[in-house]
Amino acid sequence: MDVIVERPAALDVHNATVMACVRAPDGGRRRVEHVAEFQTTVQGLLTLRDWLEAHEVDQVAMEATGVYWKPVWAVLEDRFKCLLVNARHVKQVPGRKTDVMDAQWLCQLLEAGLLRASLVPPKPVRTLRNLTRYRKSQIRDRQREMNRLHKVMQDTGIKLDCVATDMMGKSGRAMLDALVSGTTDPNVLADLARGQLRKKLPALRAALRGRFDAEHVLVVGRILAHIDFLDEAIDELSAAIEEQLGPFAPAVELLCTIPGVG
Repeated sequence: MDVIVERPAALDVHNATVMACVRAPDGGRRRVEHVAEFQTTVQGLLTLRDWLEAHEVDQVAMEATGVYWKPVWAVLEDRFKCLLVNARHVKQVPGRKTDVMDAQWLCQLLEAGLLRASLVPPKPVRTLRNLTRYRKSQIRDRQREMNRLHKVMQDTGIKLDCVATDMMGKSGRAMLDALVSGTTDPNVLADLARGQLRKKLPALRAALRGRFDAEHVLVVGRILAHIDFLDEAIDELSAAIEEQLGPFAPAVELLCTIPGVG
């Protein structure tokens, strides 16, 4: 195969170790391989970086194996041109059965210019992506807790959600907190209503009759505490996302002009 990359390196990345292979000219027409194994600790990855620099590597390729590639990429991306490749694009070769052979084959493909790199966003975008994905997971968790709350309230026979539009609004939350605190008198609970909900006091009194046993006190109390925790986490993540969005403000403003996005 023709040599496209003069000094390529390839890494077979695992949880605890990285198998590295470098191909370089030997001073003549021949190509020589250098293979070494490194630990994935920070010190091990710094040693890997120094080893690659000593071999004057031009490009470094690694397979996208789960999340194991991420710390390796973080250490190397500022010193080398790194390529992340889809493992399925390079695995379909008979006889590749060891880490060394994996690294050697990947290095040969890089040398011949036959690898197609996957997109790895710049650091600020990766940070923003991590924050938004985690916030999304927290929002999903909150919705699950809300679903559990509705199911538990159905079990109590209390039909607060049939009268109050938002069971976790100010009035609804005050009633739930009162129930958890031991107040079960429908008249006392209904009197906690605020705003427009006070116009529905008779319906509230009827809806708030039910059985709120000790098990409901425990479960609803834990659900409300978890929702409060998730609300705090979501707010904190949202603030961090806003801060990270600072450099992208013009792009965000432009995106918001698209119908259905803003």
